[in-house]
Amino acid sequence: MPDAPAVVRPAHRTRWRAQLLIVLGLSLGQSAVYSVVQLLDKATKAPLAQGKSTLNQSLSTREYFDLVYQLLDIVFSLVPVALALYFVWEAAGRGGWRVPFARLGLDLRRPGRDALYGVGLFLAIGIPSLGLYWAGRLLGITTSIIPSGLDQYWWTVPVLILSAIRHALLEETIVVGFMLGWLRKLGWGPRAAAAASSILRGSYHLYQGIGPFFGNAVMGLVFCWVYRRYGRVMPLVVAHALLDTFAFVGFSLVGKAIGLG
Repeated sequence: MPDAPAVVRPAHRTRWRAQLLIVLGLSLGQSAVYSVVQLLDKATKAPLAQGKSTLNQSLSTREYFDLVYQLLDIVFSLVPVALALYFVWEAAGRGGWRVPFARLGLDLRRPGRDALYGVGLFLAIGIPSLGLYWAGRLLGITTSIIPSGLDQYWWTVPVLILSAIRHALLEETIVVGFMLGWLRKLGWGPRAAAAASSILRGSYHLYQGIGPFFGNAVMGLVFCWVYRRYGRVMPLVVAHALLDTFAFVGFSLVGKAIGLG
């Protein structure tokens, strides 16, 4: 005789829903709201094709204060990741500090396989992403994207790499690992959860235009499928970090020389 399904108390659902909303409200959900407002601001000011979106902006005109601000921004933007991991640890019945990392597959137990899958995802997504960007520019639904607005200092490239890793950890841990897990707890089916995750991913890129919304939403669907299949966030982090590193550092080193920006 099969086991009876576990009974989920309403209080548990309320707690899980609150935890999900708190994490999103402190991170990517907040970014999505701001992104929608920024899109409306740009679209009502001029055609989107004439707009510009600058990533990794300078935070001070003074070199070493800019460095300090950049590092502080990277560190504190990862606090919601720590909060999500804490909620996973608590839901798992606590235990050792490695528990939430193991639950999400955000660890180094399979470095070779994670790296291989991550590089494969990077190659599969990188070139189509460039194509979608240029198509969006031609259609007038994508702003001009400047991946790096930092001045050229000795620390610029290392900070851009750290920024790429920050974005990868933040987005993949929260919008895939944590969000899919908590939506499942709340009774969402796999397809509905993947759709919500992907729409959110696209939404916090809307400040770049309509094109990046669709491109990132499709990328989100692919990442959700990979996570559901292998149960590990780390390959997604590797792929995302490589995508952003090539965009940020490549633009910083040769972007202006070849007429970009």
